[in-house]
This record gives sequence, structure tokens and C-alpha cells, in this order.
Amino acid sequence: MKDTFFRTMTWLHTWVGLLVCWVLLFVFFTGSISYFRHEISLWTKPELHSGVMQNYQESKLANQLVAGQEYLNTQAPNARDWRIYLPTERKPYLSYGWQTQPEPEQRRGQFTQHIVSADGTRMISDGRESKGGDFFYRLHFNLHYMPGQWARWIVGFCTMFMLIALISGIVIHKRIFKDFFNFRRNKGSRSWLDAHNVSSVLALPYHLMITYTGLITLMFMYMPWGVVANYDGDSQAFRADLNPSRIEAKPTGEPAQLLSAATLLPQVKRYWGDAPIKQVVISSPYDTNSRISFYRNNEQLVTDKRTQIVFSGVTGELLTMTPQEESATQATLDTLMALHTVRFADYILRGFFFVCGLMGCAMIATGALLWAVKIRQKQQKKIKKGVAASLGLRLVEGLNLTFIAGLPLGTSVFFFANRLLPVGMLERAQWEANSFFITLGLVGILACFNRSLSSWRLVLGLGGLGFTSIPVLNAMTSPSNLFSNIVSHQWALVGFDSLSILIGLGLFFALTRLEKISQLSKTKQASIQRSREDNTLMTKTRGGA
Repeated sequence: MKDTFFRTMTWLHTWVGLLVCWVLLFVFFTGSISYFRHEISLWTKPELHSGVMQNYQESKLANQLVAGQEYLNTQAPNARDWRIYLPTERKPYLSYGWQTQPEPEQRRGQFTQHIVSADGTRMISDGRESKGGDFFYRLHFNLHYMPGQWARWIVGFCTMFMLIALISGIVIHKRIFKDFFNFRRNKGSRSWLDAHNVSSVLALPYHLMITYTGLITLMFMYMPWGVVANYDGDSQAFRADLNPSRIEAKPTGEPAQLLSAATLLPQVKRYWGDAPIKQVVISSPYDTNSRISFYRNNEQLVTDKRTQIVFSGVTGELLTMTPQEESATQATLDTLMALHTVRFADYILRGFFFVCGLMGCAMIATGALLWAVKIRQKQQKKIKKGVAASLGLRLVEGLNLTFIAGLPLGTSVFFFANRLLPVGMLERAQWEANSFFITLGLVGILACFNRSLSSWRLVLGLGGLGFTSIPVLNAMTSPSNLFSNIVSHQWALVGFDSLSILIGLGLFFALTRLEKISQLSKTKQASIQRSREDNTLMTKTRGGA
């Protein structure tokens, strides 16, 4: 602790930010990409890029349900459940899926999904295995190669540090609005501080919101005492009271006739009106305890709740439905969850959130770079005398290179792996993920031996080249390309390729800035050296006189 409140807050801001900044950068980066989770998943399935995409049409709904139920009955009559996914704005295709009965050692059975062509004449069942956008979505709170429970505790711990860093940062910024308009270029650590201030203040409401709601999403895991006290630790009973319609009914094993889901559409319309349907799930088909559940498409509503109606699959009787009115507490939780996931947003708003997420990455990265620059300046005299930089400085500089420059490169490699790995490769989706982490590992190895500007230029240049090449890669490995997608109005694919080009150009811009910084540094060092030589010459001249 320091002798004044201001210095104490400055010390707290520095260290709570630095100690976990690379985990936070990892979470912010992958979380920002997750705003386009479904668009990424669509891009990673080039088999769906031609003759598949269609819009939701209520006039076709009954026929789609009938055809889907007949197809599922043929393909998987003994499945645990059948699922019919109707077209949505972010998943513009019709698909049928089913889940098999789980083995004794499995929690869930194997899931299979087949995509229906737009004209309904063929089924696409041989699509490549890929984690798609779900990889980044899961990565930002489950990390990887470790149990999900551990990962969520680690992310929650770091998120709490982030919240403390934000609050302490607001406290120590006496001129928070004035600093927003100040950015001094080519001023060393002063420039990094200005960049840190601008990226922090510009999206400060977003930073506070996304950090706080991130903790809220897992609050029952971090603070389970309410459930423990009132339900004796029975989380199943708690979830049943929270949302009764989501409780699964166990099959009885007694056979029974199954209704057609299409015959229940008039009842659904009576309750929901013209609201679009996102999904229909038939649980335990041909069992006396079968259920037919309809899920409403809530993408345009600021809520994270799943709105559903559940009917008996045998009698068609309405069993349960999500109440239209909910308590203030539940509504608040749903709203906060929705603000974090942004499932309600259109492309423009989601793009705005993505930019704010990148500002968060910039805030964290510039803070870590600022610390490294200041410490290197303090140790400059010792370093010039041949003394090695401190271990802490070398570690921070190495982690900065690995995560700040390595994450974009690893992401571009992930997309290249999606297209270049053999389609029939064993555990193909996992090797896509492995390629991402292998790239990070290689950059980390490079950082162990060389953390100079040349390494930054190399990694940023490869990342820029990777991202700008993605549209070319797509054209070579997909039945469509950027221009044909524009003509056919496939805006999700157009947006992916366009955004890749913009990110690549941004990395090249950062590369040119490093070149200028390197040239300015060399010019400054040469100027200092000439000044020293002139002073030495003047001293000798005076001595001779």
C-alpha cells in the first residue's frame, strides 16, 4: 500500500491489470469474435454455400414439419429426440437433427444433423466436421484442454480483477474526459498511455457492462449459497422452479401413436400470434410420455430466456409453456444475460459491439505494453552496460508478443486449417483447435529467444497476410466467392470476407507503425550519439586550448 489514496489506487490499477491481462486479452479477443459465432460456423461449412440458404416462410411451415417428421422417422426411429431447425436470420437454412440414446458412460447421446437444400430435393449429410464459431464462443469462458469448471473459475477470477482495474482506473483518471482528446504520437511511453486512455474511455460503458454481466452469467456457480440453503443443494429442483417447461420427461417404455407436429400449429398461433418459430423438438417419439416442444424465435427481443410451448405427443394436450409475464428479478437477469450475449442485435449493433470488444483488447494490450516500455526505460542504463533485462520484463515482453501479435495469427491459421485439413480426417474439428494453439505456442517459442521489433514485424505480417488471403482461400475451396455472394445477396459470407480483409489491413497498418517507430528510434539514437561525440570533441578542444 502507498502513502496516499491516489497512489494506492494507481498501484492497485497497475497490478490487478497486469497480473491477469493476458487471460483477459484472450477472453476479450475470443469473446469479440463470438459476436459472429453463427456467421463463422456458416463460413466453415462451404458445403452450405450454394443452393441451401433460405428465409423463414410461415406458408411453408406445415409442409416443412411434415417432411421433417417423416424424414426423422425413416432415419432415426429409435432416437432419444428429433429436432427440426427452421431458418433464422443468422442460420438461414432448414435442418433436421436427432440425438441417440446415451451410452452408460455418456452424459448425452451422439447428435447428427442433416441440412435440407433450398428446393427440398436433397439432403446434405456429408458436411465437414468443424467447431466453427462455437470454438471461439466456448473458448472465451471454457478455455481449452482443461475441465470446464476449472476454466470458468479462472475466467471469473480474472473478470473480477478486470472490474477492480476498471473502477480503480476511473478513480485515478482526474482528467478522464480531457485525456480522451489527447493523443501524442511518437512520444514513447506517453503515446502508449494516451492510447490506453483513449481505448479505455471511448468504450468505458461497454467495458463496465460486459465485465459485470460476464460475472452475472455464471453467478450461480460463483455464489451457490442461495440454492444450497433453499434447495439443499439440489440444482435440478431449482431449475425446475426457475423454468418448469425445460424439465425433460423420462420415457415410460410403453409404445404409443405420435401426433404430427404440424397439427399443433393452430394452437401455437393462438398463443404466439405471428411470432416466428425457431425450433421444434419431439422428445421420446412413439412413447406414451412423448413431448412436442415449440421454441419461439426471440432474436429481436432483449432477453435471453427460451420461450417454449410443450404439448403431449400422444394427445396434443398443452402441458406447459413459458409464462409471458415474469418476476422483476427474472426479467433483470434475462436482460443482463442478453446484454452480454447480444443475441437480440442486428448486424449493425453486433458490429458496434464487436468494435467495442476490439477497443477492450486495445485497452488491455496498450496497458501491458505501457508497463513494459516504462520498465525497459528504467533498466536502460543497465542494459547498455551488458546487464540482461530483469526476468519480469522479459516475461512480460514475451507474453505481449505471444498474445497481442499471436492471437490474430492463430485465428487466421484456424480458418486456413478449416479449409486445408482433409475432410475425412479423424478428429478433424479438434485439429482445427489444435492448429490455433500450436500457432500460439510457436510464437511463444519465438518470444523466448527474440522479442525485438523484428519478431513483432514477422508475426504481425504473417497475421495480416493470413487474414487478407482468407477471401482468396474461400474462393478456391468453396463453390462461391466474394463477388458471387454479393450477387446472390449472401451477406453473412460477404461480411465475413470483408471483415477479414479489414482486419488484415489493420495488422499491416500496425506493421507500418512499427517500421516508423523503429526508424524514429534509430534516428533518435543516432542523434544522441552525434551529440555525445560533439560534446566529447568540444571538451577536448577546450582542454587543448
